[in-house]
Amino acid sequence: MDISVIFKLAAIGIVITIVCQLLKRSDRDDISTVVSIVGLVIALSVAVTMIGDLFTTIQTIFGVY
Repeated sequence: MDISVIFKLAAIGIVITIVCQLLKRSDRDDISTVVSIVGLVIALSVAVTMIGDLFTTIQTIFGVY
């Protein structure tokens, strides 16, 4: 695992938080909810990719096919 992935997830979280706060202050709560869900999906897709890589590495180390 590389440290850049952690920074990437943190950056996604910060950007989504700022956008949601801006939308809530402009009385766009419905769009803010959609943006937060999209941010969650993006972060989860990055995490699932990392978990897939982890399982591939474990299979390679232990020789499990």
